[in-house]
Amino acid sequence: MNKESSRGQWGSSFGFLMAAIGSAVGLGNIWGFPYKMGANGGFAFLVLYLAMVIFVGFATMLGELALGRKYGLGVVGTYKLISKKYTWVGWLGFLSGFLILAFYSVLGGFTLRYSLGFILEIFSAGAGFGGMGSGEFFGSFTTNSGASLLYHGLFMATTIAIVMGGVSGGIEKFTKVAMPALFGMLLIVIIRSVTLEGAFVGLQFMFAPNFAAFSEVGFMKVLKTAAGQMFFSLSLGMGCMITYGSYLSKSENLEKNALIIPIADTIFAILAGLAVMPAVGAFMYQGVEGISFGAGPGLLFVTLHQVFSVGMGGFIGNLFGFIFYFLVFIAAITSAISLLEVCTAFFIDKRVEKGLSPNRKNLTTIVGIIIFIVGIPVCLDGLGAGVAGGATIDIPATIFGMKEVRMAFDCWLDFYDMISEGVFMPLGAMLMAIIIGWSLKSIAIKEEVESSPGVQMAAFKFWDICFKFIVPIAMAFVLIGQLDDFFGLGIF
Repeated sequence: MNKESSRGQWGSSFGFLMAAIGSAVGLGNIWGFPYKMGANGGFAFLVLYLAMVIFVGFATMLGELALGRKYGLGVVGTYKLISKKYTWVGWLGFLSGFLILAFYSVLGGFTLRYSLGFILEIFSAGAGFGGMGSGEFFGSFTTNSGASLLYHGLFMATTIAIVMGGVSGGIEKFTKVAMPALFGMLLIVIIRSVTLEGAFVGLQFMFAPNFAAFSEVGFMKVLKTAAGQMFFSLSLGMGCMITYGSYLSKSENLEKNALIIPIADTIFAILAGLAVMPAVGAFMYQGVEGISFGAGPGLLFVTLHQVFSVGMGGFIGNLFGFIFYFLVFIAAITSAISLLEVCTAFFIDKRVEKGLSPNRKNLTTIVGIIIFIVGIPVCLDGLGAGVAGGATIDIPATIFGMKEVRMAFDCWLDFYDMISEGVFMPLGAMLMAIIIGWSLKSIAIKEEVESSPGVQMAAFKFWDICFKFIVPIAMAFVLIGQLDDFFGLGIF
């Protein structure tokens, strides 16, 4: 049994693209993009987001795919083969994926609970959410440790089951169905959203040229938020694309794929905005209380719940509520399987290296269970409510004996997020670009791209400048911006 067949390989170009786009399209698009756009001026945010995709996203995506295919290993093994001194850079990606999935699974469980809640409401009013208002239910659910653990477990079990099936038999088979279905459900919600009375308010917010946010919020704050969102949304810096790239055949055009994936992800992000913002704008226009563009992280589970249950109401509201939250659940799963695959691939590579069978099913189960356990504190602290707020355990700041509560330590989700998204991911991506641009030299990426029959790298000079200068500077900027957010440093 050769190495490729032992590790697995994509069955088709379409299957790989669906898996890669699925990895990129997740809560970052459907939750993060709309609320960050809402809090950062709408159109102004969109312009800077697109600029970051062009000058940072494309190059970083190409670099990760090329490294993965060139060395044929997961993120840790890839950097070890480049040079043993870079092995720790690979561990940054591994640990990022590990910690992100630990809290991502909890949020994914929330989406499953909400989709189930709207189904129950269709059949009996009050059956899904206990007759509680949006904010009241969210607070009640997040401080209910048993319920959070149950849905965290269901989400992780689903993720494990898919990854156990392997690259082509599990991940590819699922995403080939899930991504077109996700697109279809998103279109249904968009059609309903843009046809609501007052939807033009949300559309104007998104697309009417308006750069007032640069003075009201601050240009640098909008820029660093857009850069961070682009980076997280594309699943960069966490080893996903290196791992997925390692399953690619030499027949694949890496440069083309590195363009398609960010473009598709950006389209999904804009579509998510179209599903959310016109509906929010419509009910603001109609005078529904408790709804605004800048609702922040509560947009997904409080504001949009209000949109469907109160704004739309009745059977239609419950139906579209179910469709929306179920599509968010599917999007979360497609990202979660790539994160679990990053972690599982490391152990599979170790076994294959020793000439042993991959033992994928057992390894996936063990790794998934460990990640589930690490995610338990996120379920128990009530997203920052702590013991005083009715949760089972206290927030990290209290447990660690900190006199001053910083954002990074005000709940376990933020604590994990700070370590992974705040530090490991941008640091790893910055070092990857430096390694490619200055150690390996960009020519190594060119050679890998052109190892595909008949492929010539069309924009090598542009990629070279990106690897050497633009991506490292941008990632350093994202790193500083994330630390500024988490610790309230007041830099921006």
